[in-house]
Amino acid sequence: MVSEKMKPFMENNSAIRAMFEEGKRMAAVYGKENVYDFSLGNPNVPVPAVNEAIQAVLSEEDFNALHGYMSNAGFEDVRQTIADSLNKRFGTAFSQKNVLMTVGAASGLNVILKSILNPGDEVIVFAPYFVEYNGYVRNYDGRVVVVSPDTETFMPKLAEFEEKLSPRTKAVIINNPNNPTGVVYSEDTIRALAGVMEKKQKEYGTTIALISDEPYRELAYGGISVPFVTKYYANSVVCYSYSKSLSVPGERIGYLVIPDEMEESERLLTAAVIANRVLGCVNAPSLIQKVIKYCIEHEVSVDLAAYEKNRNLLYSALMEYGFSCAKPDGAFYMFVKSPVEDEKEFCETAKKHHVLFVPGSSFACPGYVRIAYCVSYEQIERSLSAFREIAREYGLTK
Repeated sequence: MVSEKMKPFMENNSAIRAMFEEGKRMAAVYGKENVYDFSLGNPNVPVPAVNEAIQAVLSEEDFNALHGYMSNAGFEDVRQTIADSLNKRFGTAFSQKNVLMTVGAASGLNVILKSILNPGDEVIVFAPYFVEYNGYVRNYDGRVVVVSPDTETFMPKLAEFEEKLSPRTKAVIINNPNNPTGVVYSEDTIRALAGVMEKKQKEYGTTIALISDEPYRELAYGGISVPFVTKYYANSVVCYSYSKSLSVPGERIGYLVIPDEMEESERLLTAAVIANRVLGCVNAPSLIQKVIKYCIEHEVSVDLAAYEKNRNLLYSALMEYGFSCAKPDGAFYMFVKSPVEDEKEFCETAKKHHVLFVPGSSFACPGYVRIAYCVSYEQIERSLSAFREIAREYGLTK
């Protein structure tokens, strides 16, 4: 009964979700306070103003207008508010027609990939990467091409990237700030990527889209700046989600930006709107669209101080205990080198100490583990003795 196309998806079901379910099972056995679950990137910092925005929208908007059909691209006033905000922050020149409201970032990625991919087209990603990209590309019979990780910096390997670009390359996906490493691609890095892509476009006579997946854009620390890619490469598409910046992953709300500079931008915008419909999304949820407009106008955002405090505590402790990790400048993850070659063995050892994290092979980068520190500060404090015992077990510290 199950289709052949679905079977690979079922065989490679998310290890992240599997670990999350294991955490729930262990919490029922040992008590939630005795299980240190760092597996799922679920925002834990509340943004109370979101609830206020919901109440305000419900009281102010006409029922039929709020809950009825709309343009498949989303409410025009919401899209214009987003465009104005981006223009103010990044010096761009978007209007509402450049913005398409989507059902979160995953839907946005599927919309743009459906709009541009033909069977056999290639999409380049940089390891470590969010492996559900594989599924999104396979949805449209494309092929993922992986650039191997630079485990010193976790920045793109430009020489290998250039080698793997081909006449079949239709898109390149970057994730900035990155999940799972927390690194932020700098302006110089984006310029370098753009230079390579522009060179190959001319050589092949093709168009290569740069898709920037940015659900963690607002989660950058210490004054770090996240470049807005449309300023550096004409054929760029930005895929955004409010899941992290407003702590609302369950609401599934985001947007695509397709700039006028994009080749065949008008046709691509039309295709994306149609893709949004034929994928079954039809349009992004109406209530939360209006909530986003309210939050932008009232400058609502998550308090980054809590995440930064968590990062500083956990990073300092892991370094003290002898672990190896590149300090993350964004998102809420640490990508820690496994003290043994098989990081899955490391995960199993940690589990004995009631610590849960995700193996790096889930991100096409074996030998590492991802630790999601979007948990309470108190949980991190309680977990430190367990991390110390794990380090001792592997001879990292006395």
